[in-house]
Amino acid sequence: MSDGAVLHVKGRVLVGPDDVRDELWVVGGRISYERPAGARDIRTVEGWALPGLVDAHCHVGLDAHGPVPDDVSEKQALTDREAGTLLIRDAGSPSDTRWIDDRADLPKIIRAGRHIARTRRYIRNYAHEIEPDDLVAYVAQEARRGDGWVKLVGDWIDRETGDLSACWPREAAAAAIAEAHRLGARVTAHCFAEDSLRDLVEAGIDCVEHATGLTEETIPLFAARGVAIVPTLVNIATFPQLAAGGETKFPRWSAHMRALHERRYDTVRAAYDAGVPVYVGTDAGGSLAHGLVAGEVAELVIAGIPPVEALSATAWGARRWLGRPGLDEGAPADLVVYEGDPRADVRVLAAPRRVVLNGRVVG
Repeated sequence: MSDGAVLHVKGRVLVGPDDVRDELWVVGGRISYERPAGARDIRTVEGWALPGLVDAHCHVGLDAHGPVPDDVSEKQALTDREAGTLLIRDAGSPSDTRWIDDRADLPKIIRAGRHIARTRRYIRNYAHEIEPDDLVAYVAQEARRGDGWVKLVGDWIDRETGDLSACWPREAAAAAIAEAHRLGARVTAHCFAEDSLRDLVEAGIDCVEHATGLTEETIPLFAARGVAIVPTLVNIATFPQLAAGGETKFPRWSAHMRALHERRYDTVRAAYDAGVPVYVGTDAGGSLAHGLVAGEVAELVIAGIPPVEALSATAWGARRWLGRPGLDEGAPADLVVYEGDPRADVRVLAAPRRVVLNGRVVG
């Protein structure tokens, strides 16, 4: 498309789950619902249009060993883009990916800075590894570096006990979360197990990643406080393999991981039924491939979340939660077009017909 070209998207435009329009126009990279006067260079795309999908837990600039070069980060971002992910909440990365902001052909990223973990209590080369007395200072540092989010590692294996346990005393977490909020940032935390959740929620945390340790005691607390979860079920699927690898050295941890995996769908459905906000995230990067957003939406449906709500968790609802526009008049034209109605069958998300980013057809 030339700079003066107009894109005409026609068919069914899903502005919201119940707000369906026949067409939209893209002029100067932005959405309009009025046909532009005198337009001649028009390209037409037909199908079912959704706002660009959101992966709310994705690590661009990270692989299993730590930070990666820019060319690898670019490939990661392009893989997500081809899957229809046009907005990423990067839930922790040691790489500087600010250069991506200057690329109109790559997904938009909301960064959480670098992970903040307890000393020797996380994956090597990923996080700032510190002790509780330094937590407030490091949270303030990452709040200033990020895009309105900070990422803590809330629990990890404790080699002395041989099982998962909380990383931060409640008082340290509360002071750090208060500092982040003072600086205008929200806080999320990696949590697999049960025992870190109550303290983090009562300390004021905004979101919990994975949240496999939710129970009938803590789910109502999450719901009452409006604390969101990003279950990353495509990642939780790897728990049996992880457990098998640690069986000899950490049998308690291995059994715990298997139990968390076995009840994963019940946990997510119980949280949803209680009114806990649930959003789509894949945990791509690290050891997981990029481009898995469609699979995560399908996993939420398997867990028992209604298809339209699972779709909202990567589209309309997710964008509202992150403070970014959808298919609104005048908004940047970031959208994905499909052959069929994704509300009727979320599996169509796996095969985007066209990907439009900043008004240009890029896939």
